[in-house]
Amino acid sequence: MKTNRFGIDINAPFILGMGALSLIILVIGMATPLNMVNLFGAYRTAFSDPMQYVRLFTHILVHANLSHFAGNFMMILAIGPMVEEKYGFRALLLITVITAFVTGLINVVFWPGRAVVGASGIVFMLILLASFTNIRQGRLPITVPLVAILYIGNEILQGLFTEDNISQLSHIIGGICGAVFGLVFHFKK
Repeated sequence: MKTNRFGIDINAPFILGMGALSLIILVIGMATPLNMVNLFGAYRTAFSDPMQYVRLFTHILVHANLSHFAGNFMMILAIGPMVEEKYGFRALLLITVITAFVTGLINVVFWPGRAVVGASGIVFMLILLASFTNIRQGRLPITVPLVAILYIGNEILQGLFTEDNISQLSHIIGGICGAVFGLVFHFKK
C-alpha cells in the first residue's frame, strides 16, 4: 500500500485503476461523438475483425451512462479493496480477465446481435469471492452458500420474469466465476 504526501493510501491499485479507466472511457464517450459501446462493448462482428476479440475483455470498462457507472463502481469500490487485499493484485487481475472473457464470449455466441457492456458481472464475481474471505481450513461458513443462492437465484428469477436491458446472465456468470475462484483459492492453500 502506497501513501502519498497527503496521507491517502492507494489501498487497491487494481480496483482504482479499473475505475479510473472506466471513468475515462465514460467521459470520452460523453464529450465526443465516439460510440464507446460500438468500440468496446462485446457483440458479434466478423471473425476477421480483431476488435471482436478485444471487446471480449473491454466490455467491462464501458458503461451506458453515469448512473450505470456509479451503480457498478459503488459496489466495486465497497467490496473490491477487501478482495484485492485478500487475493492480491495479480490474482484479481487474472480473475477479472477470465470473468470478462467468459461473459463476453457467451454473449457473443448466444446473443450475437446484442451488445453487453458494464462491470456488473465483475460486481457479482466480487460479491461471491468476498464471501470466501472468512473461510478457514476445513470449514465453510453458512454465509457462502446463502450469498450464492440469494444473488444467483435472484438473477435467475429476474431473467425469467423481467424484461429489461440488464444482462442477468452476466450477473450469473460473474457470480459463478467468483464462487469457482473462491473455491479454487480456498482449496489451493
